[in-house]
Amino acid sequence: MIILGTFSFNNGKKFIENKYPHLIREIRGVIKNINSEKHVTKKSKEKTMVGKMLYNPKTLNYAFKEGFKKRGWETVRIKCDYPTKYYNKSYKPKTMKGLAFREMDFIKEKLGVEVQFGKYAFMVYNIAAKMTIFRNRGYIDAGVEIVPIKEFAGNMSTGVSYFEQFIWDLENRGVSNIDVPALIFGVGANPNSK
Repeated sequence: MIILGTFSFNNGKKFIENKYPHLIREIRGVIKNINSEKHVTKKSKEKTMVGKMLYNPKTLNYAFKEGFKKRGWETVRIKCDYPTKYYNKSYKPKTMKGLAFREMDFIKEKLGVEVQFGKYAFMVYNIAAKMTIFRNRGYIDAGVEIVPIKEFAGNMSTGVSYFEQFIWDLENRGVSNIDVPALIFGVGANPNSK
């Protein structure tokens, strides 16, 4: 795969490249080592493209997981013990302990990485909420989000969001004082693919 777009959110590029140049090289290496053509394994059942072979987000995510794990990156999971004190007095919930968690795909030396080949809401959630939670808990101080560009997402199932849409929203949302410095990579297929 290749990086076709880069967006700096909350001065993420400057912060991350100054503090983590060696980790940015690792991230770029993971992306470069994924052969996108090996992941054209999903046969569409959707009306608009019945029978078309598509990139498979599940196998792409697995390839990223393998690449990051080989380089010593770890998945971190935070257990959520949801509060029950806000329910009406008449409501008695079943136990919620141990049922929920928040997970960051990869962390190394306080740099978090999320790979997102899914729905749009997850991209925004990763930057606007999850990275802030993980920073507040002391796990990260900056983040990288890897997402498909529009052309690449167009060869996946419908509903997969993409770099251009994500960037438009971040630019129009603006930066808040609680936002984590982040770098967003828009990725695409290997050259001469599809």
